[in-house]
Amino acid sequence: MRRAGRRAAPGGAGGADPRRRWIAGVDIGGTNLRVGLVPFEGGRPAAVRRERSRTERGPAHVAARVAAMLRDAAGEVEPGSVAGMGVGVPGTVDRKPGVVRETPNLGWRNAPLRDLIGEAAGLPVALDNDANCAAYGEWWQGAGRGAERMIAVTLGTGVGGGIVIGGEIYRGASDAAGEVGHTSVDFAGRLCACGSRGCVEAYASGPGIAASAVEGLADAGDSVLGAVADAGDGRVTGRAVCEAAAAGDAHAVRVLAETARILAAAVANLVNLLNPDLIVIAGGVTAAGDHLFGPLGREVRRRAFRSAVDACRIVPAELPGTAGMVGAAGVFKRTAYGHV
Repeated sequence: MRRAGRRAAPGGAGGADPRRRWIAGVDIGGTNLRVGLVPFEGGRPAAVRRERSRTERGPAHVAARVAAMLRDAAGEVEPGSVAGMGVGVPGTVDRKPGVVRETPNLGWRNAPLRDLIGEAAGLPVALDNDANCAAYGEWWQGAGRGAERMIAVTLGTGVGGGIVIGGEIYRGASDAAGEVGHTSVDFAGRLCACGSRGCVEAYASGPGIAASAVEGLADAGDSVLGAVADAGDGRVTGRAVCEAAAAGDAHAVRVLAETARILAAAVANLVNLLNPDLIVIAGGVTAAGDHLFGPLGREVRRRAFRSAVDACRIVPAELPGTAGMVGAAGVFKRTAYGHV
C-alpha cells in the first residue's frame, strides 16, 4: 500500500503511466458522497457511485465509505488502472498535510482526511476544497474551457467559490481563498453556520432559500409550499422552492428573485474586485433557470462597474452533478503529474 497523500510517481509518455487510465474523483458534500472514475485525459465520469454522506459519524467513517465505493466502482474497469484519487471537501483545507481545518456544515475540525482516505483505499490522494474542485472541473471540461480568469460559485447545502486564473486554482496564503459563501451581504443578518452573520450562504444556499420561503408563507396565500410544509415532516427544501417556481408558484418566484438579488450583491463584488472573463454558477439551485439567472444578471449589471460587467459572462455550469468529481480528478492529475 502506498503511503496516503504521497505524490504519484510520474512515468511513461508525458509523465503519466500509460497503464493508468483512470483517476478517481470524490465529491464529499453535506448531503451526498459521490465517487466516479474520470478518464485520465478528461471526460465524463464512469462507474459513478452515490450515497448519503453520514458526515455526523465522523471523518474516519466517511473515509471508509469512500474507499468501499471506490472498490465497487473499480470493479468495472481493468485492475490496476486507477492512478489515484482527488477528493473535494467543503470547508478550509490545508493541502500540504492533507488536513481539513474547518467545515462549518460538517462539524469537523483538523481532520487528517487525506491520510484517512489514502490508507483506506490504498491509493495516493490529493485533497482540496470542494468548490475549488468544482471550479477546476468546469474550467477543465465544462463551461469555463478557454477562460483566462474564471470564478465558479456553487450553490448547494452551502455556498462555495473557486477562482481559476491562467489554468491554476488561486488558493491564497493559507489555502482559504474563494470562500464566496462567507462574504457578508448584511452585517446584522441571519446567523450563518460559520458563526458570522449575514453571509451569502445563509440566504443563497438550499437551506437558506428554504428558510426564506418558510418565513414568508404566512403572507403567501395559496402557495403550494404551504402544503409541503404541512405534509410529512413539514420540511420545505431549496429544491421544492425551485420546482414550485418552475410551476409558476408566485411565492416561490418571489423568493428566488430575492435570493438572486442577494447573490448578485456578492457576484457584483467579485466582478469589481477580480474583473473576471467568466462567472460560472453551479449547483442544484441553478435548476431554477431564468427565475434565478434573469434577476441575477440584471442586479449585477446595476451594481458593478460597466466596463467590468461588459467583459464578464455569467453562465450556468455545464457539468451538473459531476463538476466536483471531474475537478477533484483534475486536481490530483495536476498535483501528481504537473498538468491536466
